[in-house]
Amino acid sequence: MAKCSKCNKRKAKRYCPALGSYLCSLCCGTLRQKEIHCPANCSYLAKHMPYQEKKILEKKVKSPRNFIEEKDIFQDERLAWLALHIEAPLKEYSEIKESFTDGDAILALEYAKEKINREERLIFIPGKENTPQNKAGDAVYHNIEKCRYEKKIIIPGEQHFYSKEEKIKCLERIILSVKFLARGNFRARNYIQHLISRFEKIKELSIQNKLITTT
Repeated sequence: MAKCSKCNKRKAKRYCPALGSYLCSLCCGTLRQKEIHCPANCSYLAKHMPYQEKKILEKKVKSPRNFIEEKDIFQDERLAWLALHIEAPLKEYSEIKESFTDGDAILALEYAKEKINREERLIFIPGKENTPQNKAGDAVYHNIEKCRYEKKIIIPGEQHFYSKEEKIKCLERIILSVKFLARGNFRARNYIQHLISRFEKIKELSIQNKLITTT
């Protein structure tokens, strides 16, 4: 049996359609959805996903008290602006798709977080079977990447980009909010309902103050 095309050490027992070659089980598990964008029809991905999603949802995060004791992102106008753009796609998806749950929101946020953390590009294969593995997560990611802080006083030449650390901090804080409001019931929409309500209040305030908010 041939050796793994990545590590060139262990026996290659799994065919990878993304690479067009064989991998050992360790490299398959390590690279899956990190360096390799696995096709939706990959049997190893299908077998892995339920376990991975359960692991993500049950992952422990800092307690709310720890965040409150630190400088919370919602007390920082600049980071709060980014948080607004992170949550906007979740609101849109939850309104379009009634089955979109708090668990789906967490998976989308974690997907975006992983994508930001990843420096190397994923390997793609052309074809319909390779649509984004998490469309809501991709929407969150793209909103983060195009978000710029709009200061009231703009200085010519001044850039208002967000650092990788700031993006991750905001994502982790929102993930905490989802898990706190979900209270372990990830199939419900406790956070989602709270999110929709908050955006309605923002819209009302924007109208009252004649402000236009982008989503």
